[in-house]
Amino acid sequence: MGGGRVAVSRRRRAFGLGGVLYLYGPYRRNGSHTAPSNEAFDAQLRANDPRWGVRDMEAVETLGEKAGFTLAEIVAMPANNFSLLFVKNV
Repeated sequence: MGGGRVAVSRRRRAFGLGGVLYLYGPYRRNGSHTAPSNEAFDAQLRANDPRWGVRDMEAVETLGEKAGFTLAEIVAMPANNFSLLFVKNV
């Protein structure tokens, strides 16, 4: 997840107060995959590189908070994906 921390940290500097960060994709919730297809996708990613994979939504939220964002909205999307809407608060 190192790359994720760097990506969020770099974006922190690009946003002013109230700026919006939008993330889309598959996520685990409370440590569990939300669909068998996401679990298979996660295994495929990790087989290519152990640093890759489907992330825990809660861990992404924590990264956002550390970078000065608040998770304002979670929207369930087609194909077992989610949209995460963060707002810059610092």
